[in-house]
Amino acid sequence: MQTDMTTTMTEPRTSSPQRGWRTAPRTLAATAFLGLAFGLGAAESAPTAEPPIVAPGPPPGDAIVLFNGQDFAQWRSQRGGGEPKWRLVEGCMETTQTGGIFTREEFGACQLHIEWATPSVVKGDGQGRGNSGVYLQGRYEIQVLDSYNNKTYPNGQAGAYYGHAAPLVNACRPPGEWQTYDIIFHPPKQRPDGPVQDGSFTVLHNGVLIQDHVPVKPQPTTAAPLKGVVERGPIYLQDHGNPVRFRNVWIRNL
Repeated sequence: MQTDMTTTMTEPRTSSPQRGWRTAPRTLAATAFLGLAFGLGAAESAPTAEPPIVAPGPPPGDAIVLFNGQDFAQWRSQRGGGEPKWRLVEGCMETTQTGGIFTREEFGACQLHIEWATPSVVKGDGQGRGNSGVYLQGRYEIQVLDSYNNKTYPNGQAGAYYGHAAPLVNACRPPGEWQTYDIIFHPPKQRPDGPVQDGSFTVLHNGVLIQDHVPVKPQPTTAAPLKGVVERGPIYLQDHGNPVRFRNVWIRNL
């Protein structure tokens, strides 16, 4: 196996009053009325709470680090639930043919950042080349695949919402180079009246938008280890029999 990889409302500012015009402070009610009269929504006319301050990082100050390059403390094996038998190599984790791995913590709506790389020496083609997957809640897969000069079915290539939505573009880097996924995920939800509301995926691959608020159906994708609509579930990284490396994995609850 080749392991060489590269690495309170405020008064609007106005000009001085012109002759013949009188000015008076606006009350909150008056401001809100004017906002509605001119087509402004309540969010634009009423005061809102200050957003919390978050250090941008990376990773952001409110992120949970799922892999720090040193151990598998945040993960469990798909087979038996113990410590994963994947390899730790040069600050990254590498798949072995011992099954996938789950995060010990479960998540609902989230922002996930993960970096991955396939071997620099190419072996195989199509779905047999650098194949793995990132499953949100262990159910909904964003495909990992070496799709650099590698043809396969569109909704199965790198960045696809597997089996459902092909990426908008192919933004793959060459084999051996590190690649990034930034995934915004909202899970399907069970409504009180019965029907399930679709979730959504927005995905950037190497900084390029490839999935734009794509609906996530309640049915799990092919080969998903878990099923059923839930509020929270684990992140799952797939072992598909190909050597794939991962690093710099962090997540934010939304």
